[in-house]
Order: sequence, then C-alpha cells, then structure tokens
Amino acid sequence: MTFDDFNFDSALMDGLYSMGYKQPTPIQEQAIPVILQNKDLIACAQTGTGKTAAYLLPIINHILHAPTRHLNTLIIAPTRELVLQIDQQIDGMGYFCSVGSIAVYGGSDGITFEKQRQAMQEGVDIVCATPGRLIALLQMGQLNFEHLQHLVLDEADRMLDMGFFDDIRTIISYLPKKRQTILFSATMPPKIRQLANQILTEPETINIAISKPAAGINQQAYVVYDNQKEPLLQEILKNEDYQSVIIFSSTKENVKALEKTIRKMEPSVKAFHSDLEQAEREEIMRDFKNRKLRVLIGTDILSRGIDVEGISLVVNYDAPPDPEDYIHRIGRTARAQKAGVAITFINQKDQGKFARIEALMGYDVNKLPIPEQLGAGPEYNPEANKKFEKKPFKPGGQNRKGGFRRKGNSGGNNRPNKN
Repeated sequence: MTFDDFNFDSALMDGLYSMGYKQPTPIQEQAIPVILQNKDLIACAQTGTGKTAAYLLPIINHILHAPTRHLNTLIIAPTRELVLQIDQQIDGMGYFCSVGSIAVYGGSDGITFEKQRQAMQEGVDIVCATPGRLIALLQMGQLNFEHLQHLVLDEADRMLDMGFFDDIRTIISYLPKKRQTILFSATMPPKIRQLANQILTEPETINIAISKPAAGINQQAYVVYDNQKEPLLQEILKNEDYQSVIIFSSTKENVKALEKTIRKMEPSVKAFHSDLEQAEREEIMRDFKNRKLRVLIGTDILSRGIDVEGISLVVNYDAPPDPEDYIHRIGRTARAQKAGVAITFINQKDQGKFARIEALMGYDVNKLPIPEQLGAGPEYNPEANKKFEKKPFKPGGQNRKGGFRRKGNSGGNNRPNKN
C-alpha cells in the first residue's frame, strides 16, 4: 500500500511527500480508512509507529473538502512538548493547502497567551491544546466549538495518569454531541475503557502490538553495581557513532546530577526537567532536534511525545518502574522504521523490575559483559535479589531517599502541572 491509495487531496500529498513520507506504517494503513469514513476510533499503538500522521492526514483531507471553513478539529494532548510537535506536523502537512492551526498550552508568558487568544478569534482550522489551558479559555468564552467535526485525544492513558480525567470530561461538555471522536492510547487500562464508553459512539478498534518494542531496536543491558553506572556511561558515550542520545533517570534530582557529571567529558549535554522555564525547555528541545545538542537527560516525562527522528541511543540509567514505561522509553529510538540502540543498567534492586519487562516482551534482553577495568558486576538473578527491591511507602512514615514512589510520579515535585 502507498499513500496514493487513500485518494488524498493533491495539495495534501505535496505536503506529505515534502516531509519525506514514503509508505504508510501499519497504524496508518488501518486507521486512515476508518477516520476517512467518519467513524469513531479507539487505537492502541506504541510510540514511534506514526500515529500522529494516522489521524492528521485524514482530518486535514476532511477540512480541505468541507463546504465551509471554521474551527473544525480539537486535538488534546498531555504535555506542551507534544502539543507543539503536533502543531509543527500540521504546519508541514498543510503547507501547500493552507490549513491553519494553533498550539494552546500553559506555562507561557502573557504575550504568548494573547497571541493564542487572537489566533483563535481570527479563525483556525485546528486547535492543539493541553487540558488545563483549554479549560481556562473555555471558561473565558474565548472558544466556540459550535461547528466542531473532530475530537482527538492523543496519549489518553498518559493524560489520565497525570490526573486529567475530570478535565477531559469538562472539556467534552462544551463540545457538540455529533462529532467524530478519535482516541489514541499506548495502553488500555480500565479507566480509559470507561472514558471511551462515555464519549465514543460504536467505535472501531485497532491494536498495534502495544507491548512489543519496534523491531529496529537493538536492546542491550548491563548488570551493574550502582558505583559502576557512571563510569560505564562515560565509556558508552565515547562511542562517536552515537550522535543523538537520550538518557532516562528515575528522578529530576538524579537528572540534574547526571548533567553535571556528563558535562565533564561531553559539553553538548542538557537536563530536561520540570524546574526549567517553558522557554528553556523549548530551546533545549529545538537544539536537540537540530543536532546542536548531542545528549538529552530526563525522567519519564520525556518518554512520551518526543517526536525526534534519528536518535541513535537510549540509555536507561535507572530501570523504569513499569514494563510499559520501558517500551515508551526505548521507543524514542528506531522510529520510522530506522535502527537504534537501547541500553539498560540493571542494579540489584532493579532486577525484579527488569525480569517483569522481559516477561512482558516474551524474551530476554542480551546482557553484555562490563568492561574489565570497571570490575565484575553482580549476577543477574532476579529471584535471589528480591531482598534488594525497594519497600513500598507506608502512609505516615518517612519516604526515605530511594523509597517507593507511585507510578506516574518521577520523584520530588516532578508531577506535571495541569497546563
């Protein structure tokens, strides 16, 4: 199958090919015909599968053939970064057909907010928004969704993890009941199914191997003691073949510390965390995309919504707390059918976590020998090392450093704000 098979408008095809699209991915093959038929859709697809284009292309095509132009589509996403990336993709795909969009997100200054407000008053085809800022604009009467045709919830599971369930229901109360609703989610927990049952009508369902990493990812692991992680990371970064690197750590405190450590040998490194101003975060992401920055370090907030092609290496400095988080992290590399490497450091207390990751995927990840100069590491024996696992946090007790934290909280005050 090629994109010609979808009979898109010729101007849309020009934008598509100018962006380097050649052949539809599996999620695009399955989702685009459903959306073109104006059916509601629930789609489960991991990151890096081309899901954004899977809904943008048919929606833009609908807009081009609409009898009148008005605010046609609302796309809701969990983070500012993802909202901006979706907006940029609309700009690229709609470049030759004048489809207008606006990114609406919190954490910006008054000037940016005023530009967002004015753009919507002047008229756009598509609004891409985070839930918090969108609700603020709705309550101010700045948006009119009277003629809305399409609602897209992107990364719905992450939005619910971040506490946006009630916000989404509030937003939907402002929308016309007759519309096409498209829900994309990497996982399908019970609360997502509850939401889908409330807001979708007789939806089609697509499931694209949500628990399997992309085939192009070369997964590797090192079984290490904590004091071996830092020198091992330095050895890995000496490999100049890794031109674009993302490193995941468990907390923003660790992220900040790692930045200082790595900068001693690699000046082209930045930490990405919630303490940064929005302008700083946007500049870091822009530099990383433009290859002005070689190494980016972050928590799991970075694992979704980063649409950067050509990332050659992902390092899990700390094993992720949840098997699905592992899939999202390593999904940053080997995007768009390209190859990449994902390396995980497994200390004694994380062996049980990694065993659960391997069980989810259905195979073992290759454990590489540690460089001789770093000494021998521990044996990989998850059952024997259960004693090293973190103990659950008990209410009323002290949550000591290294204590258990709930899924979705990267540590400290690193829970994303609702904007």
